Amino acid sequence: MPNPARLRAAALTATAVTLSVLLAGCGGGTQEDDEDLTKQKLSWKSCPAPSEAEGGGAAPSPLPDGDAWQCATMKVPLDWNHPKGDTVGLALIRAVASGAADRRIGSLVFNFGGPGGSGVTTLPAFGQDYAKLRTRYDLVSFDPRGVGRSDPVECLDDKQLDRYFQQDATPDDRAERTEFVDSTEKFNAACEQHSKKILPHVRTTDAARDMDLMRQVLGDEKLYYFGISYGTELGGVYAHLFPRHVGRAVFDAVVDPTQTAEQSSLGQAKGFQLALDNFAADCVSKAEGCPVGDTAEDVKARIARLLKDLDRTPIPGVFPRELTETAATGGIAQALYSKDFWEYLTEGLEQAYDGDGRVLMVLSDALNGRNEDGKYSNITAANVAINCADDKPRYDTAYVEGKLPEFRKASPLFGDYLAWSMLSCTDWPVAGAADHPDVSAPGAPPILVIGNTGDPATPYEGAGRMVNALGKGVGVELTYKGQGHGAYDSKNRCVQNAVDGYLLDGKVPAAGTVCS
Repeated sequence: MPNPARLRAAALTATAVTLSVLLAGCGGGTQEDDEDLTKQKLSWKSCPAPSEAEGGGAAPSPLPDGDAWQCATMKVPLDWNHPKGDTVGLALIRAVASGAADRRIGSLVFNFGGPGGSGVTTLPAFGQDYAKLRTRYDLVSFDPRGVGRSDPVECLDDKQLDRYFQQDATPDDRAERTEFVDSTEKFNAACEQHSKKILPHVRTTDAARDMDLMRQVLGDEKLYYFGISYGTELGGVYAHLFPRHVGRAVFDAVVDPTQTAEQSSLGQAKGFQLALDNFAADCVSKAEGCPVGDTAEDVKARIARLLKDLDRTPIPGVFPRELTETAATGGIAQALYSKDFWEYLTEGLEQAYDGDGRVLMVLSDALNGRNEDGKYSNITAANVAINCADDKPRYDTAYVEGKLPEFRKASPLFGDYLAWSMLSCTDWPVAGAADHPDVSAPGAPPILVIGNTGDPATPYEGAGRMVNALGKGVGVELTYKGQGHGAYDSKNRCVQNAVDGYLLDGKVPAAGTVCS
């Protein structure tokens, strides 16, 4: 099942697209032998409505100034080791720069994370947040290979996914463990059955090479880049492979490039526990009182009791599904991605204590990419496929059981959930590439690296480690003392001024700058 560990780089904006809905032409082919993909011309047209794999919904509305979003397809080699073979069509979207032509810098490419999030749907949903950057850049994003409209990885169908997400992801006995392992094996086998051709070619190194081709096709000498969450890992790998091609780049909500999958999961257990502690403290500090507990410890104790009760007896959720312990845990985790979601968490807990699981289930659905019509995006399939192609370690049941005490110490609430997630790649049909990505980038220009002290999904310490891994003179760290996943979209003026000043005018903030 997807969870905060496997969605360790899930961008806040990507999940918020689905959450806001719930709570309120591209293809591949074969390259001609003499075709130079760097010379291809993109045919920009009006954007269609998002595909089911992208999350569905309506075509993007015009920008505030009346300009339309434009979409195109770019060919990339399926296998970069054999670049003259079959191709994949990458779905791209852009908003043309709004300022004077002689002030235009180039294209600013966004990756919002996941891995598995659709940039084609996320960028227009939050494009207004980047209106200032649009004065000098074309804003560009894309569905990476295996994602959305770009030859999407396919595994289970919608009905099967409903059942898959109802399983107990924190097994307590032999029977539950067997069921959990069997379910994971069936999911992985379905991915191989339906997407065998693309699975070996969805590594982050493949996506980085795609971005360098994109840079050339867009007509830029350098890649101007804004990576969020997993997008920071992708950006770091790009900088390692193409240090001389890096232009101005920003990494926000930084993935720790030094960690294995296990270390990342354990770090997230600590990160989500910290976010839960902060939520509980905030709730009881309000003058009107906290409806889900009298003290911070009481809030957390009541949540723990709720999850134990749901493990024994689920309650009605979104009909006809029930809110299980697993769905409730996922819903709580989803709400901790942003302080803006805390009010939904309070409401969901209050209702769940009265036997109504709808709000927590809606939050869980947002995490899993499920729309209100019961259709799923392919974020789960793509997330697992990319992570498992990247991550070399494979863990078994005995190993996870041995790690449970350490994970429970890190987080009484999320420990089991995140420990068992380590089995998601155990029977994956493609070998993982490495223990962790190589992001060393000697010769690259300054890259602005932003860490958020309250980030649950990509804990703050990862920003400093990214700076060190990039190498001397490359990473420039900025700290945001805030809550939630990411910093720029928090609307903090200090953070935004630093990012805008660098991307628009080349002004590198002083290393160690702190925004609060």
